[in-house]
Amino acid sequence: MADFEHRKDSGRLMASQSKRNEKSPDYWGEIAIDVKDMTKVQKTEDGYYVFKINGWKRKTKTGTTYLSLAVDRFIPKSEGQPSRKDVDEEDVPF
Repeated sequence: MADFEHRKDSGRLMASQSKRNEKSPDYWGEIAIDVKDMTKVQKTEDGYYVFKINGWKRKTKTGTTYLSLAVDRFIPKSEGQPSRKDVDEEDVPF
């Protein structure tokens, strides 16, 4: 992963080239999460932080395919984000 640059709330998964046994992972990688900023992140009743993750299929400079990952921080509805029910069809610009 020498050509990978860590950026806030992003990472990647690479396909394993050789599996040593049945329990070996199919993919491996890293993700850099800004744990100092846990605002706008959903927290469960059990104390777990839940991050939505998005992924894109990409290729390295050498042509190896991987999944590029990005954390999509959760925005609680209580902070003013309208739900689908709150959006009036007249507000849609098209």
